[in-house]
Amino acid sequence: MIDIHLFETKTANGLGAADFGAAALREAIAARGRANVVIATGASQFEMLEALVAAPGIDWSKVTAFHLDEYIGMPETHPASFRKYLKERFTGRLPTLGAFHFIAGDAPDLDAELARINAELDAHPIDVMFAGIGENGHLAFNDPPADFTSTVAYKVVELEERCRRQQFGEGWFPTLEDVPLEAISMTVQRIASSRLIVLTVPDERKAEAVQHVLEGPVTNMWPASILQQHPACHAFLDSAAASRLSKKTAAANA
Repeated sequence: MIDIHLFETKTANGLGAADFGAAALREAIAARGRANVVIATGASQFEMLEALVAAPGIDWSKVTAFHLDEYIGMPETHPASFRKYLKERFTGRLPTLGAFHFIAGDAPDLDAELARINAELDAHPIDVMFAGIGENGHLAFNDPPADFTSTVAYKVVELEERCRRQQFGEGWFPTLEDVPLEAISMTVQRIASSRLIVLTVPDERKAEAVQHVLEGPVTNMWPASILQQHPACHAFLDSAAASRLSKKTAAANA
C-alpha cells in the first residue's frame, strides 16, 4: 500500500514532502554515516525542492545524489535540461553537497555514459527516492507500457505522446515538435529498490493518474502503480491532485 498524505495547497504539500524526506536523510546519516538520494525534477517539484534545500540539520557533505532522467541529445544549457534545472534549484544552493552524479544526455558515446552512470548507481543503494507521477502515470520517463522487468540502473526509453504533451504544456519547449523522442531514465525496478520513496504530486491535471496509481490494479499501463507493492512509499498530494480519489481512500488518510 502507498501511504497518502493530504494537504490543501501545493505549497503545503511540497513542504510536507520535503520535511518527511529530510527526516529520513538525517536518520540515514545518523545510522550509516552517509546517505544516498535521488532528486526528482519537473514543475511538480518546485515547492518540495525549495523546502528541501532549506531543511535544517542535514549534513549535505555526507550526501551523494542522483537524478531520474535526462533527454537524449540535450545540452545542459537548454531551458528544459534537467541538469540545468538541478544546478539552479539544488546543487547550486548546496555548496557542501558531497557529490551529484549528473546524466549527460548529450554524451557523444551514450553506451559509455550509460555504463558510467549505471556503475555509480550500482555502488550507491538509495536511501531516499524523491519522485513524481506523470499525467500518464509514468515513473521517471518510464511511459506506458512500462518495462517492469529490467534491473539495470538506467536505460534509453522512448517518450510517448501524452508525456511529450505534458512537457510542452508545462512550458519547457516552444512547440510539441521540439520535445525529444528519447531519454535516459532510471528503470522502474531500480526506483522500486529504494529504501524510502517520497512522491510529490500536486495539481488537478495529475488527478486521473493519482486515482489509477493509488486505487487501480498494478499495471504497466499506469507505471507508478507498481509502487503499491513497495514497503515504504509515501504519496504527498494537494487537494486538487487527490480530487478523484474515493471518499473511502480520502477518509482513511485524512
